[in-house]
Amino acid sequence: MKTFRTAIPDVLLIEPTVYGDDRGFFLESFNQRAFNEATGMAHTFVQDNHSRSAKGVLRGLHYQIQQPQGKLVRVVRGTVFDVAVDLRKSSPTFGQWVGEELSEHNHRQLWVPPGFAHGFVVLSDAAEFLYKTTDYYAPVHERCIAWNDPVLAINWRLSQAPSLSSKDAQGTSFESAEVFP
Repeated sequence: MKTFRTAIPDVLLIEPTVYGDDRGFFLESFNQRAFNEATGMAHTFVQDNHSRSAKGVLRGLHYQIQQPQGKLVRVVRGTVFDVAVDLRKSSPTFGQWVGEELSEHNHRQLWVPPGFAHGFVVLSDAAEFLYKTTDYYAPVHERCIAWNDPVLAINWRLSQAPSLSSKDAQGTSFESAEVFP
């Protein structure tokens, strides 16, 4: 497993070791000890989620203001552009975002720490997205920032308007969002 710091140093890009030949491939998608050693962290994951989305679907930008979740995310089918936004007011990267392409072909994973909003858009015909979380889903604490917030100015790599859930279509502005200390 190789670990790379992104433009926001707390957000990590993880590349697992992939063993492949003409028959296919094998990779270890998660190993707690290897994750701890590679990242220098000791987070415990309590929940796994799996979503499937069509091309152009944008999910996010989600976070929980209480019971914040760290997320280890990856794609097992298709390609997405995955985004993390720093919502920690005391951080030198507060209000900044980082994005990475995750796909079934590059096998990359992104570590999105607690205190970040997270979202992704599907670039392929469809995508299956997996994520491990460090805390349980708590809908009462869930918040959503508008995907097209002008202050954040995220380049989603879109050629047309995304397909949004009603919840995501009503996301708040970054300037009025609840943030972390």
